[in-house]
Amino acid sequence: MYAPLFVGLLQFDKRIYQSSLYVDFFFALFPRIPHNSFDMSYLQNFNYQLYGQETKPKLVLLHGLMGYGQNWRTIARHLEPYFHILTYDQRGHGKSFHPDSDYGPQNYADDLNKILQELGWNKIILMGHSMGGRNAIYFAHQFPKTVEALIIEDIGPESSSSSIHRLEEIIESVAVPYSSKKEAKDDLLHKHSPTLAQFLISSLEEVNGEVVWRLSKRGILQSLYSGREQSHWKEWQGISAPSLVIRGEKSTDLDKETFQKMLSTNPNAKGVEIAKAGHWVHFEQPDAVTSAVKDFLEGIKLL
Repeated sequence: MYAPLFVGLLQFDKRIYQSSLYVDFFFALFPRIPHNSFDMSYLQNFNYQLYGQETKPKLVLLHGLMGYGQNWRTIARHLEPYFHILTYDQRGHGKSFHPDSDYGPQNYADDLNKILQELGWNKIILMGHSMGGRNAIYFAHQFPKTVEALIIEDIGPESSSSSIHRLEEIIESVAVPYSSKKEAKDDLLHKHSPTLAQFLISSLEEVNGEVVWRLSKRGILQSLYSGREQSHWKEWQGISAPSLVIRGEKSTDLDKETFQKMLSTNPNAKGVEIAKAGHWVHFEQPDAVTSAVKDFLEGIKLL
């Protein structure tokens, strides 16, 4: 008797989609009801956040590998007076769904396209960091009419076997399960720089007394290979939207040569280097990144 009421809530109030935990709770209460017994929102698969006023221009922020939507919260707070902003945990990350396969750029792009259709967002400004930047490049190429402007943070379109192996080593260095957050923090600070260690710690959560990944390790590794084994220069060069490439001055993920090549091979692209920043530019220098984004969008009359 309660199932129709719960389904009605799901259909009536989109805010309830912000966590798939509601649906997990429902099926725990009613285990005999098939999961496909009624239509579910595609957005329900994702943990997401909305910032700003609905009447403002739309901005989507895509996090990087092993990250989650809330990695953008500082930037979102800076920009919410000007935009209606969407952040979300991409598939295999955070509290969103963790499928066993399908972690290529096309899968990430299809996810975003379905989310935008459900939200009714026909035009967006799209910004992505690291893996999110690669996914943003692919999306902008596949759905050019949707993207009014593109902002790529510290990632290039090139293939890179060396970066795959380096990131694999970082992933394998996280010796989950840990017995406590303190044990995890001590271990990762011993192995990595404070910035990288803090990022990895943010990718962990406590479950049943153990500290484990808040992501699908299998999905992360598939994402890594699918995103970096092949070059995406063709997609980058075909993007017609005004684009901004942000590079951290100290970054080893987007080297200076690739940064310059991105600007020279796409006439619609501009670039900015952020001083005293490595790969996590928006985390290390949020004010400088916010200023760069605002200046770029003011210059193309989108702010």
